[in-house]
Amino acid sequence: MDFDLTEDQTQILDAIGSLSKPYPAPPPDSRGYALTSAELDSALIEGGFLDVAFDPDLGAITAALIVEALARLPYAVEVGASALVRPLLGELPMPLCLVEARALQRPVRFLKPGATVVVLDKDKVSSFTATADDVTPTQSLFAYPMAMLASGAAARAEPLDVDPQEVRTRWRVALAVEISGLLDAAIAATITYVSERKQFGRPIGVFQAVRHRMAEASVLAAGVHWLALKAAYTGDAGDAALAAYQAQEAATQVVYDLHQFLGAMGVTLEHPLHLWTYRLKALVGDLGGGGAQAVAAAGFIWSDAAESRRA
Repeated sequence: MDFDLTEDQTQILDAIGSLSKPYPAPPPDSRGYALTSAELDSALIEGGFLDVAFDPDLGAITAALIVEALARLPYAVEVGASALVRPLLGELPMPLCLVEARALQRPVRFLKPGATVVVLDKDKVSSFTATADDVTPTQSLFAYPMAMLASGAAARAEPLDVDPQEVRTRWRVALAVEISGLLDAAIAATITYVSERKQFGRPIGVFQAVRHRMAEASVLAAGVHWLALKAAYTGDAGDAALAAYQAQEAATQVVYDLHQFLGAMGVTLEHPLHLWTYRLKALVGDLGGGGAQAVAAAGFIWSDAAESRRA
């Protein structure tokens, strides 16, 4: 695996950086659980940033870099599904909402009238366009715009000619790289806080107990980053399951530590930490959670090992 970015990737990430400049922090009066920007969403679509994986020269690895970069923003952007999963399905209208057939009664991220709902079952993938009657907006502590899907709405979904395992693999990649970006941003925000917040006359970040746990959080986040990019690069189902497992497990541990470091501020809406960590809390349950990813990863690893012995 080549760790150096290509010239195209560097230019694309520079363009994402320029596009993101107006959105580095939430508005001063922001006190909500979810923060979105229609202007940012439109700019990403118009700039073609969500279509890079359709280009075989750029591929899923470049799309993954974009997803990770945008996840660092405090604004929730529907990019993982559209940039990484949609190229397997064709030119479907965005936003794209990924739903497991066994979890149709759970709140759905970015669901709204006109969105494309993609339903993943064990042996098939289908989709339909959500109407106003299909969507019931819901209040949620998770920092995504969420809505409930009406009972029976998925019955009119039309089958798509795509391998469910390929969709599941890309979903896991999207999950891992988004968690990677969220962890990076949440850790950065916490480092700033512990560097400025003083106790006993010194910043709390100088105390060894805080330093050790912040270092561990950074190590976990780095592991997620590299496993996620490896999975995006190889497209291997086992790599994707392992990356998603590591991402969901790391997110569970790191979110707890970061909120503890902020003390009382960590349970308020005044500090923007929740705009990253509450998105992480939503993602740790995707595709059955870390336990399901671990079982899948083990199955792929043992299968590959058995195949190697037979060879």
